[in-house]
Amino acid sequence: MTSGPVEQMTTASKANTDALTKSGNAAMAGFQELTKAYQALATKNVEKLTASLQALTEVRSPTEFVALQQKLIQEGVAAAVSDSSNIAKLTAAVFTAAFEPVQKQVEALQYTVKK
Repeated sequence: MTSGPVEQMTTASKANTDALTKSGNAAMAGFQELTKAYQALATKNVEKLTASLQALTEVRSPTEFVALQQKLIQEGVAAAVSDSSNIAKLTAAVFTAAFEPVQKQVEALQYTVKK
């Protein structure tokens, strides 16, 4: 026996609700992960800044100051590039995980409509 339009709508509504719930849960978990990553990054940067300032206070000559400053700049740029890359990857993973349930539901609905 074929299901009626009301039953089909009810099933589709439940599937849509489930997809949105899964999406919301994934988004929340992902944003918590991002928050932890940003907190760790901030902590690391404060520690690095403290160590850099300490190293600069121990400089004995202008030549040593310039050399240390260049070293710190190079390390800072390398760390910024690496950190940005890691945050970008994590952000992409969060959005992919958050939208995957909705995307699957849309694909399922499109498949059903084509039948």
